[in-house]
Amino acid sequence: MATERPLRGDSVELNRRYLDHLLVEGRIIGAVHPDARAELFGHTFATPIATAALSHLKQGMDSFARGALLAEALCFYGMGSIEELKSVLATGAKVVKIIKPYADPDEIYQRIACAEECGAIAVGMDVEHAVNVRDDRDSVVVGHQMKLPTLEELKAFISSTKLPFVIKGALSVQDALRCADLGCKGIILSHHNSLMRWAVPPTMMVSEIRKAVGKRLTIIVDGGIEDGFDAFKALALGADAVSVGRALMQPLAENGAEGLADTIRAMTDELKAMMVRTGSETLASIDSNVIHPISW
Repeated sequence: MATERPLRGDSVELNRRYLDHLLVEGRIIGAVHPDARAELFGHTFATPIATAALSHLKQGMDSFARGALLAEALCFYGMGSIEELKSVLATGAKVVKIIKPYADPDEIYQRIACAEECGAIAVGMDVEHAVNVRDDRDSVVVGHQMKLPTLEELKAFISSTKLPFVIKGALSVQDALRCADLGCKGIILSHHNSLMRWAVPPTMMVSEIRKAVGKRLTIIVDGGIEDGFDAFKALALGADAVSVGRALMQPLAENGAEGLADTIRAMTDELKAMMVRTGSETLASIDSNVIHPISW
């Protein structure tokens, strides 16, 4: 039977196909139980598996953040009001606030200031959400006009805060190098859930980007990470962390913050199982040579 082709240009399906064609070499002899703790933006987490920068959840964004707190995981938080941002930060979770590229710069500066004042550990922007799927005009998101920021505008946003600044939507060596030159501390490789059609799978770009930027940037892989096995592959190729969205939605809906936390813990257990089976004592010791791509 012929293999079914993905929907044309469906970046989510392309990403899934790519991940499923990365095989892992076993190195069990002499292996020890691993330590999966991650250092991200000056903080230590029990896992390199973070939440994706979601928003407008029926269960409430504070419940979402509490789940990350219970799992001792980094919480990326997306679009929302200033009041909701304060509520999310009040949970005590370690939060990176990702801001939309609003056409009104005051909207951006207000959220940066609030994130800094209320205890976020970093702030950033998902620049890819400025462009529509089917044309090059600036998009409108939940009633807010967006605008593709210029390099000068991005630099001004980054310079306006003492917090580490993260760009979400980088998906090339060119963008990664520009982010580093602008003063960013991290990037999230993302096609924003197929917002960009025919996007190269984020995990595919990790090795090339890591080689280009070295340790100048924290690299987080977003989009299509479904379990700890996917996470291991991304980390082995050079990512510092991954972010997970879709896989957390049902557990959050069914069991709230505890459901989300349990899912991240289960993914971390899968990651640790892969680490012990590849002789990886820490995240830093994962060897990229354990990954064997096959034709896809």
